[in-house]
Amino acid sequence: MRIDQEKHRLSVTKSDLSGSVFDDVNLSGVTAENVNLCGGRYHNVNVSGSSFDDANMSGLWVENANLSGLRVKNANLAGAVIADCRMEGMTINGVDVTELLAAWEARAAGREANAQ
Repeated sequence: MRIDQEKHRLSVTKSDLSGSVFDDVNLSGVTAENVNLCGGRYHNVNVSGSSFDDANMSGLWVENANLSGLRVKNANLAGAVIADCRMEGMTINGVDVTELLAAWEARAAGREANAQ
């Protein structure tokens, strides 16, 4: 099925749309319940103001993304990796991450100096 330059409100239930392609599509205000998006590729996608609750994001890869204002609560972050990111103002349980990293780096430098 091909839908091109249409404006419709769809109600899709108990369907298999795997392999579908959405390009230049407005899905703002969409509600997705019990939806499987695993293995998908999302590029140049705006999800600002969205919420994900009871979501399985294990193995999720996020790159070149604006996550400012992101809130993560009651999440399993085991094995999560954050690298090469701007972290000013980021907190973990109320602790400023840049201060936390600076303290850790100072401690590691002290250990290295004592080892020599």
